Amino acid sequence: MKSRLLKITKWVLLVGACLLLLAQLKRPAKTNPASDPSLALAAHVQLDPKVAAILDRSCNDCHSNKTRWPWYSNVAPVSWFVIGHVDEARHDLNFSEWGKYRLEDQKAQLGQMCELITEGWMPLSSYTPLHPSAKLSDEDKKVICDWASAARAGCAKGDWYRLRSLLSQTRPRVIRIS
Repeated sequence: MKSRLLKITKWVLLVGACLLLLAQLKRPAKTNPASDPSLALAAHVQLDPKVAAILDRSCNDCHSNKTRWPWYSNVAPVSWFVIGHVDEARHDLNFSEWGKYRLEDQKAQLGQMCELITEGWMPLSSYTPLHPSAKLSDEDKKVICDWASAARAGCAKGDWYRLRSLLSQTRPRVIRIS
């Protein structure tokens, strides 16, 4: 009986190892698309250095085109999980493409950002065990929420500031001759 169980265990392990090796052949693309800096969050919303540091530490690996791909993102089936999460996160919110969002969407994203971190949905609980520095303290959450609230208020005036910025770049200069 023992030898039969040992034989079955060996076959299960052998088949499992073969399947794991075969899984390495199907690799989704890990991308960090080129980004236009004029579309980045920092180009549209004032970022306090403390906020920028928190976003970089806890959010940018998934929510920007500046992902730092860890070694395990090269090993299937974990790579499928990681790359799928990053692709989905970028689709939902991408700080590298912030300027492409409509003003209403920017305001909604800022509000949702605070809500998701306050309720503990972000960063994902599947991310923080391997990235403990990404965990947000209560102080981090307060800093992000205060910033997001101020940035939302700034978005209400955003159309005027953007228009003024565009006009200053395109308006012909008037030269006075005395």
